[in-house]
Amino acid sequence: MQPQEQPVIGFGKLEIRYLMDGTVTGAGSGMFELTVHPGARVPPPHSHRNNEEMVYVLEGRLRYRVDDEVRDLGPGERMYTPRGSVHGFDNPFDQTARALIILTPDIGAQYFRDVQTAVSAPGGPNPAKMMEVMARYGLTVAPPKG
Repeated sequence: MQPQEQPVIGFGKLEIRYLMDGTVTGAGSGMFELTVHPGARVPPPHSHRNNEEMVYVLEGRLRYRVDDEVRDLGPGERMYTPRGSVHGFDNPFDQTARALIILTPDIGAQYFRDVQTAVSAPGGPNPAKMMEVMARYGLTVAPPKG
């Protein structure tokens, strides 16, 4: 499947379009295009038990956090998240941001479909379901900083 043929998985102010998944790479890396619209403040800070993550900004700006480091990334800039590090991002800027995300090993598009279902539940987002989905895929929401 060519990238333009991949379905967009959208929830809130985020859109994800897988370009290559673990089935292509033999369950190795996965890569997707992430679109983050202005005002997006998700996902919550979290860590991956099983995955390393690399973000590379294509356009716009993205505020990205890894542990205690916070950077405003622009086109051509990148940031790496080691397995187990707390990270998150948002877009407090007035322009849509697009980035490539590489996960090793790939978490899979089904994770994002499951998140989409939890966020788009009748009556609004279902936080308990969201936490269950994250836990099932090896993600842990970080406790609030105090």
